[in-house]
Amino acid sequence: MNFYRLLSVLVTVCLSVFVAGAQNQPPQSPEEREKQLLEFIDKEVERLSTLLDLEYWQEFYVDSTLTHDYKAMTQEMEEMQKAKVENRDLYVNVQDKWMQQIDDSYQRFFTEEQWKKYMKSGGKRAKDARDKRNKKK
Repeated sequence: MNFYRLLSVLVTVCLSVFVAGAQNQPPQSPEEREKQLLEFIDKEVERLSTLLDLEYWQEFYVDSTLTHDYKAMTQEMEEMQKAKVENRDLYVNVQDKWMQQIDDSYQRFFTEEQWKKYMKSGGKRAKDARDKRNKKK
């Protein structure tokens, strides 16, 4: 599964409440959203572990980072949705902030070789896209 596919799954998870409300569909229950998010995190940990040959302790840190940051990002987006924020760019800004935080965390516990491989596997394109959006602000 490539990086952009995973990113699209993340966006789907994070914006599910917003999109469901906009389409007048019944929103997912909190348990369903939680389950979907945890499944995504498990797949991402597995993907990174295989790609980067992570040590057990690094898998733990990836899992902890993703669990904390994705939940916080989702919560922030849900609060925006409850406040009836409709500007898509604001949601993208929130996502960019948390994705940058995830990358910063990864850089602290990946080896230099693992970090380079992560960046080559799609991390650099995502970072460049975030940087380009930040320049436009």
